[in-house]
Amino acid sequence: MYSLLLAIIYLSFISLGLPDSLLGSAWPVMSGEIGASLSLAGPVSMIISAGTVFASLFADRLTQRFHTRNVTAFSVLITAVALLGFARVRSYPVLCLLAVPYGLGAGAVDAALNNFVALHYKSRHMNWLHCFWGVGATISPYIMSWAIGSARGWRVGYGSVSLLQFGMALILVLTLPLWKKVPFADPTEESQEGGTLTIMQALKMPGVKSSLVAFFSYCALETTAGLWASSFLVKIKGMEAASAAGFASLFYLGITLGRFVSGFVADRVGDKNMIRIGVGLMALGVLMILIPVKSATLALVGLMVAGVGGAPYYPALIHSTPDHFGRENSHAIVGLQMASAYTGSALAPPVFGFLAQGISLTLYPWYLALFVILMGTLTEQANHRRKTARS
Repeated sequence: MYSLLLAIIYLSFISLGLPDSLLGSAWPVMSGEIGASLSLAGPVSMIISAGTVFASLFADRLTQRFHTRNVTAFSVLITAVALLGFARVRSYPVLCLLAVPYGLGAGAVDAALNNFVALHYKSRHMNWLHCFWGVGATISPYIMSWAIGSARGWRVGYGSVSLLQFGMALILVLTLPLWKKVPFADPTEESQEGGTLTIMQALKMPGVKSSLVAFFSYCALETTAGLWASSFLVKIKGMEAASAAGFASLFYLGITLGRFVSGFVADRVGDKNMIRIGVGLMALGVLMILIPVKSATLALVGLMVAGVGGAPYYPALIHSTPDHFGRENSHAIVGLQMASAYTGSALAPPVFGFLAQGISLTLYPWYLALFVILMGTLTEQANHRRKTARS
């Protein structure tokens, strides 16, 4: 039962990753059909992320009242409905409206499952959990590339992913009784271990604010890199739209492979060192994208290296939360961390969109470099504070 439940949680994270990279892959073609400019991908992404922020802030209360299993199943279902709406949308305002349930579904399941795994599983499982998110985020651009390249259109791409989400929702509903048969998944334990902190109380705890900014910075980088990679490859590197939609997934492929490998070494290397390795690789990948050569090859390799670097960073930050701030506080703090992460996802891509529209898409690697610097600085400061506190 333990292994079967873990498999269901992994599958849930595939479904969480599936929608995340669709918008960036489809946008170069999709934008013209619905009468939107290049920069307007940013506001859609911002609305989606705003929904996840809202859901994350209330995830603590939702999981304690309705339990992780029910929150997960319902969240996947409403995401599937929103994706079906994306496949049929005809205007930009309606697209923005559909982005609301799209984001709400993602935020609730993300916070609930991340805290559950941080409490009950080892670091390797947190890496593999997010590896499965990467599987979903890697698959969906290929689905979109196939749909665009075969002349079926981006609507078929969204519709195909929607069907996969409906299938995952059905699996989750059918396996709801499984959660009751695993001892540590009992609803009473969730209630006992749920966070009792208010938002203000959590923010006053040492290290929480730095942790939130680190989460903000990582997701700002990840979402901006994924959303604008295809446009950067088309407009700056001269690739065809269908090819760029597929190659843009190299960033997510790097994340996926990196997290798979990280799972084998994370318990031995430790969260702190995994974070340091990740920051170093992200810096190298961004540097490769930054080198101004016309060929897209170096940028494609850089996207993958940056993805590999991002692989251990996010899971290690989450997994260390119960140890750093106490198991009894993890529900509340993980919810805040997810909210901060999605705030980065909400704000950073549209800001870059307006910079790209007003100045140039060539700012893409410089913008990513800013967040790599922030991530490295904040995590090293946090390590120094913890070392000082112990001595």
